[in-house]
Parts: sequence; C-alpha cells; structure tokens
Amino acid sequence: MMKTTFKMITLTAVTAISLTFAGQSFAATKNFSDISNIAAKDKIIALQEQGLVKGVSDDLFAPNNTITAAQGVQLIVNAANLNLDLVRFLVAPKATDYFKNADNNAWYANALITASVNGVVLPADLDLNQKWTREEFTYQLISTFETHSSLPMIKLAPVQINDSTELTVDYDGAIQRALSYNVVKLDEQGNFHPKAEITRAEAAEQIYNVLEYIKAHPAPSSQPDSETNAKRSPSSTSPQIPGTI
Repeated sequence: MMKTTFKMITLTAVTAISLTFAGQSFAATKNFSDISNIAAKDKIIALQEQGLVKGVSDDLFAPNNTITAAQGVQLIVNAANLNLDLVRFLVAPKATDYFKNADNNAWYANALITASVNGVVLPADLDLNQKWTREEFTYQLISTFETHSSLPMIKLAPVQINDSTELTVDYDGAIQRALSYNVVKLDEQGNFHPKAEITRAEAAEQIYNVLEYIKAHPAPSSQPDSETNAKRSPSSTSPQIPGTI
C-alpha cells in the first residue's frame, strides 16, 4: 500500500446506516419492475422503502448486473456510513494519494479517500473497473462492519464449504463469519462460488442481512467514565495526531 501522512484532528463518531449504488437515480415511491423473479425481492423492496437502495433508473434495479471495484467501494462506504467528518486534513487528500490508478475527478474519488482514511484495506494498485467477486465483496463488507459497527464476538463453528479450494486464503475467515452472521449462505451443494462476479441483487441482500444481524445483536452500550469526564476541561479539544494511511 502507498502511504501518505497527514495531520488530522479527531472529532466525534457518528453511527448510521445507508446504502447506495453510485451515480444512479432513485424514486422512493415507485417499486422496481425487474425484481419479481429475484429471490431477494422482498429484501430489495425493504431497502427501497427505507430509501437505502437506488436503481439504474426510477423503476429498474438491474438485479443481475455485476459490480465493479469502484462501485463496491462506494456501496460499502455508504452502507457503513463512513465519512470524513471525523478528521480534518491540513493538506487536502487526493484519491491518487492512496490508489495510483484512480482519477481524482471521478465520481468515486471521495469514496476511495473515505475508505482509506477509515481503514478499509485495499491494494494501492486497485483496478477500479475490475468486477468484484463474491469473496471480495463479502470480505470487504464483513471486515468494514466488524470494524465500524461493533459486531459482537461470536464462537465460530467452521462450516464445511465444498468449494473451499477456490477461496482466497486471506478471505476464508471473513466468509466463515459471514456464514455465522447469516449474511451469506451456501447453495444446495454446499458451495459458495467465491470467484463468481457478485450481482447487485446479491450485494443488496448481503447489506440487508448484515443490517438485520446488527439490529438483532446490538453492541452493549458503554457507560461514560464520570471521573474522567469531571477532569476534562469543557474547552479541551482532541489532540493533533498523525494519520498514516
């Protein structure tokens, strides 16, 4: 990974959830007309009704279209509500500070910066036009939500994946956890199809499932340290720290 150092001031954390597919139009009151035969139809509709999913037009979702790396990053950034509100840069960052193949004027530029600042691990030579596979999207989704949404620790009982020899070794753990979270399922033959390009319907279903898991397993609320708060000056600010990406 290329590394660029910025000085930043840490602000406050904000937790919210949203989903988008970049550069596409949305009409909240009109159902998609092309998902009637899609298994995840009800989940897509639920996301649409909440204003969390966008289509390629007002009434078309294009469920079988695949997703590029740039679209996948944008989707995950918005799904986990990653943003730059938490930091202030003394020097304005550029997408090319992190990804050598990026276009600083492209629609995805801010998403790339936001992902990197928030610790989403992506290769510096990421091919933004390359189609993302099921294992790539699942790995990035689970890793991001585990970091930013306080998914509870679970006792993992590994599931037999019959096509596990096709899995990228680094992705295996995240996919096993995704199975435990019920974010993904194996097919009737016990296969995950890790190298298959992920579709918009599959990506939306994973987003819906991870949100449902978080809703059903909320992170325990933390109690403020009253002694620490009493000692803290009301006018104090967060210290300046170096942000190495």
